[in-house]
Amino acid sequence: MADRRNHRSRVGRSGEDIAAAYLCGLGHTVLDRNWRAGHLEIDIVTMASDGIHFVEVKSRVFPAEAPPEESVGAAKRGRIAAAASRWIRKHGTGDMEYAFDVVSVVFKGDGYAVEYFPRAFIPIYGAL
Repeated sequence: MADRRNHRSRVGRSGEDIAAAYLCGLGHTVLDRNWRAGHLEIDIVTMASDGIHFVEVKSRVFPAEAPPEESVGAAKRGRIAAAASRWIRKHGTGDMEYAFDVVSVVFKGDGYAVEYFPRAFIPIYGAL
């Protein structure tokens, strides 16, 4: 069981590293990684020309039962929005626009595939 947990942790960390590099390649600047507020977490927070992006990274090893990005359901979106609200209060970002993105990283053999879903969801009204 511990080996499985360690493997998932390594896959997740590698996926986040790849996602951060990918976003930087698109012109984003990483502001925070694995930012926590109590039990809430944001995988990556970036700034781009269009505002602040709160990014959820989903990593899987091929073959995955379902596309990783599909695992960001309503409850997860709510937790991300709650964490983003706390991040905004702490950092005081003024009138910047906010986006909630998902990056999917699927490992297959020695390679991987990255898919970026900018503005993947809009938080429920009042969450921010």
